Amino acid sequence: MTNLINVQNLEKSYKNKKVIHDLSFQVEKGEILCFLGPNGAGKSTTINILTGALGFDSGKVDYCGQSIHKNLGGFKRKLGVVPQDLALYEDLSGKQNVEFFASLYGLKGDKLRRQSHEALAFTGLLEKSEDKVDTYSGGMKRRLNIACAIAHQPDLLIMDEPTVGIDPQSRNHILGSIKKLRDRGMTILYTTHYMEEVEEISTRIIIMDKGELIASGTKESLKESIENEKQYWIEIENPERISADLFYQIEGVKAVAIKGKKIGVTSVKGIENLDRIINVLIKIAAKIKGISCESASLETVFLDLTGKSLRD
Repeated sequence: MTNLINVQNLEKSYKNKKVIHDLSFQVEKGEILCFLGPNGAGKSTTINILTGALGFDSGKVDYCGQSIHKNLGGFKRKLGVVPQDLALYEDLSGKQNVEFFASLYGLKGDKLRRQSHEALAFTGLLEKSEDKVDTYSGGMKRRLNIACAIAHQPDLLIMDEPTVGIDPQSRNHILGSIKKLRDRGMTILYTTHYMEEVEEISTRIIIMDKGELIASGTKESLKESIENEKQYWIEIENPERISADLFYQIEGVKAVAIKGKKIGVTSVKGIENLDRIINVLIKIAAKIKGISCESASLETVFLDLTGKSLRD
């Protein structure tokens, strides 16, 4: 495949604190590359650098073999951005929003109207396109945000958590749209806090933590990399008694995550330690409601590599 974006040895600091360290990766033409990382991993900083909105200390970022900063205007015309925070004019109609943002990329006249119409139709908003945005639901606004980003038909679409806070139906519509855009030849870089989205749409995944790339590959290859592990999920009634540190002294335990009333313990296969895990819970008078054992999942991979849950 052809490299669309090439990032090499990227470094970025804020007030003498390094937030991106020696980061190198490629974005291949026609892929859906999903970025994963806990809060503070450096995802947003990386995204802002890739959009040209933020500078960096050293390293390089090339688009089609040329530094993005040597031809920033040309690069941005090939780029569509769906920000995490909605960027819409609520006192204008959906159609007016799309046409305004598309005009910033040089579209005008019949081409502007045609491609704006196509973007609204693609996102399922054509019937509501004359309505003011302040009458839209949260899911509709998210879809309009996407319409504004794709009306100029970019080669590269960067989407920063585009499904935050929306209903399942809107989320499914957006995920389906992303796969259709890729089928049309668009390259998509996608960040999310929802592992199930990565499972559904990713062609490749990059996992970051503390400003560094710690793993990359397809979801299948990442799962295979920890095929010697298993994960127990234990549901308890009184999670306030639980500390992850209680389990790390047990042989074979590699990572622990606490999600509400569930504890996820990742352990090396072949070491039978469930009885010791249960004994720890009994000693602190935890009331066990259920136990299950799962093979490797993306959640397990993430937990194993970072030691924390994706939403931590």
